[in-house]
Amino acid sequence: MICDKMSMQSNLDCFLQCTTPVVQSQFLPKTEIRNLNRLWHPRERETVEYFTLGNLWNCYDEWSAYGAGVPIVLNNGETLVQYYVPYLSAIQIFTSNSSVNTSREETESGYCETRDFYSDSCSDESESEKLWRWDGCSSEDGGSEQENLCHLNDRLGYLYFQYFERSTPYGRVPLMDKINGLAQRYPGLMSLRSVDLSPASWMAIAWYPIYHIPMGRTIKDLSTCFLTYHTLSSSFQDMDLEDDLERDERKRKEGEGISLPPFGLATYKMQGNVWVSGNCGRDQERLVSLLSVADSWLKQLRVQHHDFDYFSGIRHG
Repeated sequence: MICDKMSMQSNLDCFLQCTTPVVQSQFLPKTEIRNLNRLWHPRERETVEYFTLGNLWNCYDEWSAYGAGVPIVLNNGETLVQYYVPYLSAIQIFTSNSSVNTSREETESGYCETRDFYSDSCSDESESEKLWRWDGCSSEDGGSEQENLCHLNDRLGYLYFQYFERSTPYGRVPLMDKINGLAQRYPGLMSLRSVDLSPASWMAIAWYPIYHIPMGRTIKDLSTCFLTYHTLSSSFQDMDLEDDLERDERKRKEGEGISLPPFGLATYKMQGNVWVSGNCGRDQERLVSLLSVADSWLKQLRVQHHDFDYFSGIRHG
């Protein structure tokens, strides 16, 4: 799949547009709007648009199989299409109490299993980080202390599922294969709706270059890998995360789905100036800003994201 390149777009603009999922959406029945979590949806609205996680993954189906085509203009004026393949890098899904209770056994077993994994593989993790990972779990045997911790986490929600990829790029499973495999054990990865998710729910997608057309030579400037961060909750749908508000509004027309542009970005093997030469130098500032936002997000959630550490560590090492 190749997206169109508008004449005024920079290469960075085009990459972000071509890798932004636009998810098929539905409208929440008015009888359900009044039952929304008011901490997560404080604004009164007559209509609420939402998507299911299953429809979100459908956006990545073709990209996962063939790559996402990004038109690029090189410094010499030559144009080509670079293809990038997406992989699931990380995801955390937080739900409300009611969502957790409807799948208590699934949530508890999945979360406790994840906690054990971190205890085994991250022995240097601080006790406060372990406590944070645990305090969102719904447990019948937690006692009053556990209840107090859960009460403090009302705004964050209850952690239904989390996954952090640690394999090398060549050892990773294609995104759709990974999701389909995980969904067999965690069906909420397909059925949960964006209105059911807390504002703390997010995912990161790693994009690796695979080939470009026309082929024939290696271009170092096109070896850059990207890590895009996306929110999953309907709480952010009214926020403009793109610079081009007109383009965002065009995507958000009724029937065209919900756009999930990245709020954060990290890069690896950034060489040359193909990605920073556009927009009169503002793309360089934009990259720095998007990296800073991603870093702040991870710190607020007390998350150690392996890919982010690797991408940013190599750059500054």
